[in-house]
Amino acid sequence: MKILIIGFLLLLSQQVLAQNWRPVRGGITAGISGMSLLSRQNAAMELLIVHDNKQKNQGRLAIISIKGENQPEYLPLDWPNHTELPIDLEALTSIPGKQDSRFIALSSAGKAYDIQLEPNNKSISVIKVFQLPNIPQNRNFEAFALQNIQGKLVAVWAHRGAGQEPATIYWGMLNLATYQITPLGSAQLTVPFPSGNVRHISDLKLDPAGIVYISSASDTGDDGPFESAIYVAGYLNLQGSRIVWRQNPQLFPLYRFKYHKIEALELVGGADGGVVVGTDDENLGSSVYILGQ
Repeated sequence: MKILIIGFLLLLSQQVLAQNWRPVRGGITAGISGMSLLSRQNAAMELLIVHDNKQKNQGRLAIISIKGENQPEYLPLDWPNHTELPIDLEALTSIPGKQDSRFIALSSAGKAYDIQLEPNNKSISVIKVFQLPNIPQNRNFEAFALQNIQGKLVAVWAHRGAGQEPATIYWGMLNLATYQITPLGSAQLTVPFPSGNVRHISDLKLDPAGIVYISSASDTGDDGPFESAIYVAGYLNLQGSRIVWRQNPQLFPLYRFKYHKIEALELVGGADGGVVVGTDDENLGSSVYILGQ
């Protein structure tokens, strides 16, 4: 009897976990490759997301609205006319301290776009296009984050790595007046899970204490199967003009998921917050999940 009860509870917990995934859109062009919080009020939140599309007739940006237990609402945004269309956007971060809905989106090649969202008519304007510093050959960037730490605007970005090739985390200081990033260090990282066709870093976020959260994902093809995990990779400690990286020496998944390829995450503070993850499940479309709710 005890075995039957335990089995029933395990089955029930798996069903509850599955129900917490909220489908956003179907199809390979709907994958979520980066996200940033727009607004939050009680049980409702809005997120700006980016898509890693490459063709002219495919979307780059959208807003998803999550209200209570309802399915997310999806609002596509037009990239501004007469402005360079980005190729393969893979990351998105808000600009700390800016109250005018400013964000930086990053492509896999290391090109960054300072964009502004007009909240009333939901239009996008491009403020500036700039490059990450000192880009080595054969880099594939999937993560970029900004955070104010001790009064300094800290930037963290990452080459994803693949299989036996480690991911590389870079960090530095961003001067927003000149759009110059002063690189201050880098480190390599591999995760224990997933294995096989793993991207060791598929996204990252940096919290105000300097803690770096990463997602990792396996990609075996456009039809899956996929696996993902969330880790605390380490933390950044400011010491004068230096940033010291303290890498977690015993990486373990805080969360692990089957059947989904997480490529976007966001940290939402407060009692109603949590870690929000978004997926790029290729032919299977995209979903979001709020960990901690």
